Amino acid sequence: MKLIKKILIGFLIFFGLFLMFAIWYKYQYSMDEAVSREVNSISLNKKLLIATQGSNFKNKLTDEIVEYYKTDSTYIKIMDISSLGTTNLDDYDAILIMHTWEYSKPPSPIQSFMNSGKYNSKKMVVFTTSGEGSYKMENVDAITGASKLENIGSHKNEIVNKLNPIIHRNN
Repeated sequence: MKLIKKILIGFLIFFGLFLMFAIWYKYQYSMDEAVSREVNSISLNKKLLIATQGSNFKNKLTDEIVEYYKTDSTYIKIMDISSLGTTNLDDYDAILIMHTWEYSKPPSPIQSFMNSGKYNSKKMVVFTTSGEGSYKMENVDAITGASKLENIGSHKNEIVNKLNPIIHRNN
């Protein structure tokens, strides 16, 4: 009986420590919700949608991309990835999706969006961040990288180089 009690106590301690680690990990590494905003007039011919998550890195990268396009007569809408499924994507010439890799998979709004059949590689650019910077979804031509502030300039250039032909295709 004492052995069973010791095993049970050991299991409960292990489970408690695991639960505390999981809570800490989620608090430490989960993304915030991105703040929605619009830049320039919706009446402009070129329209760019940026669906992202909130983090220091992604916020700064978003600001860099907005700074690049705001003088290019482009309407820009920034929103959280959770709104992708309810947004009319036909209203935009180009769509940038930026998300992190959480628990060895994309966030559920991204997975749902990709499974819905709305992903269009001719219109969308995907940028995925992960700890080592190489994870991405299968069958998605994504730019990958780690969330390191010193790499924002090079990531911005990669993204802009993919977005420019899309945005300027019909305009």
